[in-house]
Amino acid sequence: MKKSIEDYPPAELKGIYRVLHAQLPLHPELMDSDLLHDLQRLLQQKARAEGVDVSLHAQWAAWLQG
Repeated sequence: MKKSIEDYPPAELKGIYRVLHAQLPLHPELMDSDLLHDLQRLLQQKARAEGVDVSLHAQWAAWLQG
């Protein structure tokens, strides 16, 4: 059965996002990645659903750290 990105556990998605985001200075081409954008959008939706203000970097970063 084919999985969607939404089917993966949030903790796994957060970890992957943190690793990819940390690589942006070394790989600026990732900045335009559709996958990274989609992953960020999904995680921000999940964070908002839990009451996180993703416009506040400290809240967003704390949520990503789990």
